[in-house]
Amino acid sequence: MNDWNIQSRSCACHGCERGFEDQQVYHSLLFSRLDAYLREDVCDACWQSQFADTTGATKGFISHWRSHYKLPPPPSPEAIRKDTAESLLGQLTSRNAPEYAGALYILAVMLERKRVLKVRDQLKEGKRRIFVYEHSKSGDVYTIAEPDLRLEQLEKIQNDVAHLMENGLPQQETAQNKENQASHAEAATVNPPRETPSHGEL
Repeated sequence: MNDWNIQSRSCACHGCERGFEDQQVYHSLLFSRLDAYLREDVCDACWQSQFADTTGATKGFISHWRSHYKLPPPPSPEAIRKDTAESLLGQLTSRNAPEYAGALYILAVMLERKRVLKVRDQLKEGKRRIFVYEHSKSGDVYTIAEPDLRLEQLEKIQNDVAHLMENGLPQQETAQNKENQASHAEAATVNPPRETPSHGEL
């Protein structure tokens, strides 16, 4: 299962497919699948009819919380976009690279202290703890595993986070770029460049 992922808040109910209205009560459900966690948002009516009865066969979620839907404001134009803790968190989550597990966890703790993220639940996956965070404004949900960090590693990871926030993430090589590089290397091996004769050899 992925160590972390992000799932945006739905703008409509997964049950009746009706759009949420501003300040409407809705329920977020988290299901465990083979390779990821799956989030579903349902209105209060669908919650009462399909999930609230704990003896019902439709229950299968591992976490649940109740929220009020906030109508997102219109996007404001940004002349220059800089990497902030929030944007970096989203980028690291979408990349899902194990080498950034420590940085991702530190970012989540930072944003929790600033009340940008709220801990909605804690899950156990083997010996690991999985934190379920929800963004206080957007409603996006992040599932982030607690890494096995030693005290002497914290300073380096904090420096890495500061470096990433200042300089951004390194560009990922695309599959096409890797394929082109492999083709050039193969061509150079099969057809090595001819040496230019010196003046004495002419």
